[in-house]
Amino acid sequence: MSGHTGLQLTFLGTATSVGVPMIACDCETCRSSDPKDKRLRSSIYVKTPECSWIVDTGPDFRTQCLRENIRRVDAVLITHPHMDHLTGFDDLRRFTIGEDALMPVHAMPSCLDALNRIFYFSFLRENRWRGYLKAEAKPIEGNFALGETEVVPLPVEHGKHETIGFMFVRGGKKLVAYMSDCKVVPPATLELIRGVDTLICDALRHTPHPTHMNFAEALALRDVLQPRETWFTHIMCEIMHAREEAKLPAGVHIAYDGLKLRWKDDDLDQATDPQV
Repeated sequence: MSGHTGLQLTFLGTATSVGVPMIACDCETCRSSDPKDKRLRSSIYVKTPECSWIVDTGPDFRTQCLRENIRRVDAVLITHPHMDHLTGFDDLRRFTIGEDALMPVHAMPSCLDALNRIFYFSFLRENRWRGYLKAEAKPIEGNFALGETEVVPLPVEHGKHETIGFMFVRGGKKLVAYMSDCKVVPPATLELIRGVDTLICDALRHTPHPTHMNFAEALALRDVLQPRETWFTHIMCEIMHAREEAKLPAGVHIAYDGLKLRWKDDDLDQATDPQV
């Protein structure tokens, strides 16, 4: 990828915590043969000319890496310490081969505390020579850089755990805001992302939920921000892709596993199918 604002984002997974199809569910979506109704747990892979990174390592992380043939990860960003965003963390070990190969882990201090409790062996210096993941804690205290990309943490409300999303900015352009798990976007965060080109946000289902936005709430957020494109993620099996996509207003879409979004200058290219 070339160009100062070159960035590619791949949806590794777009499901809620139980995945789609859901275990022991016989609903129409869970029985669907449409590949876009097969959803792994929510995560994205971002690649630029200088480096690449993962946002969240859920229980499907290994499968997602194999599907997308991911060979390089320079950093990992974690939104919050729920299990559907953490439990694949140890599979990052394949990207820290060698004694000096550290994996920067960018997360809020409370989230790093949870990671350190669950995956304590990844942060022990005496394990650096072994085949373990060699994690390097990077507490988020403000904006930070990954190559030429400015990463802006986006505080959101999502239950009791401190939760953030991320906005990626290149060359002063607000390319994309990713908020996979949120119920409320506070006013200060709205101001941060105002003017963003593309919004990716939580849209769990149609009926209300105490810690996730539903479709109506996600559409209301889109109406406030007026991005050029909006993509819904963190979907549960109440939502059948083709049927619900057809009902959405122009510029609003339901993301699906394997979808790639690309920014080159001011253009956005949309992959038509992950199998193509």
